[in-house]
Amino acid sequence: MILDGQRTFLWSGEMHPFRVPSPDLWRDVLEKMKAIGFNTVSFYFDWGFHSPAPGVYDFTGVRDMDRLLTIADQVGLYVIARPGPYINAETDGGGFPAWLATQAGRARSDAPDYLAATDEWQSAIDAIIARHQFTDGTGSVVLYQIENELAATGTSQRNYLQHLYDKARADGIRVPIFHNDKGRNGYWVPPSSTVPGTLPGPVDLYAFDGYPGGTCHTDGSVGSPNAAPDWGIQGAGGAKGGATASDKTPGFTAEFGGGWFDYWGSVGTYPCTAIRQGPGYERVFYGTNIANRLTVQNFYMVSGGTSWGWLPAPVVYTSYDYGAAIDEGRQLRPKAQTLKTLGYFVQSVAPLTRVDKGDAVPTSSAATKIEHTVNAETGTNFYFAVHNPSSATTDDSFTFPVTTADGTYTVPLRLNGQDAKTLVANYDLEGNHLVYSTSEIMTHLRGVALLHGRDGEAGETVLRYPSEPRVQVLEGAAEAAYDAATGDLRLTYSHHGIIRVRVTAPDRPSLTLLIADEDAAATFWRVDDMLVRGPQLVRSAHVHNGRLALTGDTKASSPLEVWAPARTLTWNGKPVATRPDNGALLAVRNLPGPRDIALPDLTAWRYAAESPEAKPGFDDAAWRTADLTATNSTTKPPAGQVVLTADDYGFHHGDIWYRGHFDGPAPASVTLDWGGGGAGLAQAWLDGVHLGQRTIPSGVASPPTRNNDTFPISSDLQTDGPHVLSIMVRNNSHNEDGGVNDAHKEGRGVIGATFDGVVPSGVTWRIQGTAGVDPVRGPLNNGGLYGERNGWSLPGFKDRSWSPVSQPFAAAAPGTSWYRTSFNLRIPADVDASLGLTIGDPAVPRSDRHYRVLIFVNGWNMGQYIADVGPQHTFALPTGVLDPHGRNTIALAVTGDGSSGLEDVRLTTLGVARR
Repeated sequence: MILDGQRTFLWSGEMHPFRVPSPDLWRDVLEKMKAIGFNTVSFYFDWGFHSPAPGVYDFTGVRDMDRLLTIADQVGLYVIARPGPYINAETDGGGFPAWLATQAGRARSDAPDYLAATDEWQSAIDAIIARHQFTDGTGSVVLYQIENELAATGTSQRNYLQHLYDKARADGIRVPIFHNDKGRNGYWVPPSSTVPGTLPGPVDLYAFDGYPGGTCHTDGSVGSPNAAPDWGIQGAGGAKGGATASDKTPGFTAEFGGGWFDYWGSVGTYPCTAIRQGPGYERVFYGTNIANRLTVQNFYMVSGGTSWGWLPAPVVYTSYDYGAAIDEGRQLRPKAQTLKTLGYFVQSVAPLTRVDKGDAVPTSSAATKIEHTVNAETGTNFYFAVHNPSSATTDDSFTFPVTTADGTYTVPLRLNGQDAKTLVANYDLEGNHLVYSTSEIMTHLRGVALLHGRDGEAGETVLRYPSEPRVQVLEGAAEAAYDAATGDLRLTYSHHGIIRVRVTAPDRPSLTLLIADEDAAATFWRVDDMLVRGPQLVRSAHVHNGRLALTGDTKASSPLEVWAPARTLTWNGKPVATRPDNGALLAVRNLPGPRDIALPDLTAWRYAAESPEAKPGFDDAAWRTADLTATNSTTKPPAGQVVLTADDYGFHHGDIWYRGHFDGPAPASVTLDWGGGGAGLAQAWLDGVHLGQRTIPSGVASPPTRNNDTFPISSDLQTDGPHVLSIMVRNNSHNEDGGVNDAHKEGRGVIGATFDGVVPSGVTWRIQGTAGVDPVRGPLNNGGLYGERNGWSLPGFKDRSWSPVSQPFAAAAPGTSWYRTSFNLRIPADVDASLGLTIGDPAVPRSDRHYRVLIFVNGWNMGQYIADVGPQHTFALPTGVLDPHGRNTIALAVTGDGSSGLEDVRLTTLGVARR
């Protein structure tokens, strides 16, 4: 592999393994990425998920990374490894382990304590990555990222990046190393760059990111598209021109928008985002990148997944669907088809990997433009046709000249709505000379070429032969005309369904043209040197002794047609009766779809009240006594008060309990300065009497994460002591550190408490968070609820003494209550069912009920539902966490103000396929 930007085209999709907590699902997602045309996958490795304490990395999560890279290699995908140490990625602390919040030294700098911590992480993860390097012939890792979006460029950061680079090389990393430049500043380019205004760094490649496609409106409507930028050879150039900042390395987008994240309190924008960054966007923006010779493209995200447990940063809720091509339930969205046509194209048309900017090409309409590239070695021309400006959505018919060694032609074309097309001219199409086509090439192999276009739009394909060939229209409608003077065979047609045309000429291989509209093109799958039509997904294809073994999915009864060097075939291990059909093998009968599945009702619930910590007589003697007087947090306690922030006492995730013991008269009010992350929660009791609950405001993409709230105390409680003030704070994660300002160190839990506006004296504070790290599920699974500390979330907990309850659930007392039930699943072995848990009405983004739910499935914390914040109602339950063939346990920790009961809870189907 030569990464010079001219011989390699890495078509990459982002998938975060830490958001897909089951290795079996890693394989499923990677196989789908491979199937829709990707040859590369990009992985972030989350330091915070893999390290529960300084120097501790030896648990399941780290070992699974080795397995992940093995699976990627088996599937046949190259890997871009992004191990941090900082990743952002809308994760807790931006991927930093929470214990890093207590370090004195500034993160993302050359502070010695921070560098020592990064060394520990790199030693753990580099040992795994090094074993899977493509350069060593042992795996498929081709690129390595040392930091992410580091916009600070002082001496401290230069030293820091050099330290990371040197450490990676010392650890045996041999593949090219890069950094991802947020916003195309020309920062951290390789020393080889001669572009004025750039900042060199210890990297081998320059990479940048961008999300130019626009997001959805706050009401969930799609809105108008943006214009696509030219961040390569078609653009203005210079240090801030994208790929032009590094004139001797490939054009490399380490992240290019494939969707966008959603936030607490929104109306739920993932379906809208899937449209906004849908097929039209992909054709215009990704096509523009191709025309700009961006030869390494990584789309963020192709598969988003689930921010289970305490993984999500304050800016996002549980779902990280992202509006991606593969949705959270692992189903292919329509936008995956456009990725497939583009992915197959860049992998099939080899001259595309060695192009330069061509001559300007005029069009007959000012509403359109052409971006022209040429491969000087082969003479192949590429014409990228798009609206002018590219944000336009009008319906425009126009012409433009195509001038190649074959002559000059006036080519008609149409662009309707948000659309763009890449046309190819002067190209060897399976031993037949393509003059040009107004249909786009999807792929071709051994005598078969698959072209595609929009339904109902006219098309023409011109091939050149020294004498008139034989033309057979096998299916559909097409007209053929041969010009003996030029040798041009012109095929004209209207795209609709599948048109099959066979062209046979002396001294040329026979060529079957399959000309499909977009819906028909979606039914084709290219696997190695074989083409398959019909199923919902084709995962693999292997030929042995003339028998083709196919594996894949069907969602309904589907035809099966293959172009492969085989005489017989099997589908998912079962023989398929076939007959020859115009050079293909056609199944005599359709492949069957999946059998219906029946989901059980969730009944036999059991209930137990929690929050004993609110009661004055609760024994907290074993809790940690707050005794620190100094903190490394960016938030300091009020003068005269000991440190109360949870991280300083080793309680990093989820709920934290405080009990303040004091004598003397109770105050008229208690004011808390507290940190809870996005939509965080605080509850307070005095001597067992509930004072109220407060929520950090949400409803914006960058929410506040710290609040100041006053809890009035009624006069009947303002008696002489002793008193106990009980406080529970839900920490909805640490801030990211995108600004290199130690934002991840903002205090969580109680930062300061005042009585009647004064810092009280004589208060003994005791603190309790999580009791320890789950050795299977990692540090992000549990917080400090009483039930979590005592195993109520685990499937083996004995709940027979709990009270039986049924839906609808009655309101519980303020604080936390638990509901548990078990159920059996009997999903057929040949059915892949993606299931979810739905609470309340998904049609209503937020309700007027003031409670929230932690959802535990077989012990895994699968997310948080907040009724009055929203918008998420349905939570994906991944296979591997959920047992589709056995018994499963759900435990719900419901925390609220006591005003309302838990809404309806039920299992739902996110997608079903037969495998």
